[in-house]
Amino acid sequence: MPNLHLFSSPGKDDVRYIIEASRPYLEGKDDATVAYMPLASLYAERWQKYTEDSFKGLAQLETINAETMSLPEMEDIVRRASLVYISGGNTFLLNHRLHVSKLMIFLRKKVQAGLPVVAFSAGAVLCGPNILTAEDMNTVETSHFEGLNATPFNFSAHYPLDAYGQSVKDEWLADYHFFHDNPVVTMSDGAYVKVDGKKTTLVRGEAWIMRKDLEKEKLEEGNLIK
Repeated sequence: MPNLHLFSSPGKDDVRYIIEASRPYLEGKDDATVAYMPLASLYAERWQKYTEDSFKGLAQLETINAETMSLPEMEDIVRRASLVYISGGNTFLLNHRLHVSKLMIFLRKKVQAGLPVVAFSAGAVLCGPNILTAEDMNTVETSHFEGLNATPFNFSAHYPLDAYGQSVKDEWLADYHFFHDNPVVTMSDGAYVKVDGKKTTLVRGEAWIMRKDLEKEKLEEGNLIK
C-alpha cells in the first residue's frame, strides 16, 4: 500500500520538512539508505552536497542519475533504499527521464507496494495518475504523462494564497476536468499531505480539492481527503 509524504515546498529556506518526514524510516538503522532522485533538475549537482549534508548522521544518500546509470544499477539502489526522496524542478523532465530510462516501471511497482516516498513540488505531482496538472513547460517534449499512480488524486504545487492568484490557477486547473474525472489536490507552500494506503490526509498547511463540476473545497488539517 502506498506510503507517501508530499509537500509543495521542502522547508522554510531549507529542507526541514523532508528531513522530518524521512526521520522515522531512517533512525536507528546502521545501513539506512535514501534513494535520491533529483531528476527534475538540469542542475542537480548544485544541490548535491547540501542534500548530503542535510541527511548526514541520518542516512547515506545514493543519487540516481538516469542518464549515466544502467537500469540494473538504478533498480539496485531503489531495492536497497529505506525510502525514496524525489525533489522538485520540471515535472515533465522528471517523468521523461524515468520513462526513457525504464526505471518508471520498477519504481511504480515498489511505490505502490509501500516503499516510502518523501517528495516535494514536481516529486509530489509525479505521485498522481498523471502529471498533467504540473505548471512547468514541457521543454523536453516528452510524450510520457503517466505518473506513479500511487493515489487517485492529481496534485498541484505552489498554490497561491491570494484571491486573484487562486482565481487564475483555478481557471487553468478547471481545464483538466474537461478531459479527466479524478480530483485535484492543490497545495500551498508549507502544506503536507500524507498518503497511507487508501487514506489521504492533510497533515498541516493550506490545501484545497477540486472535483469535476463541483465547487472548490478547502481542506481541514487532520481530516481525510475523499
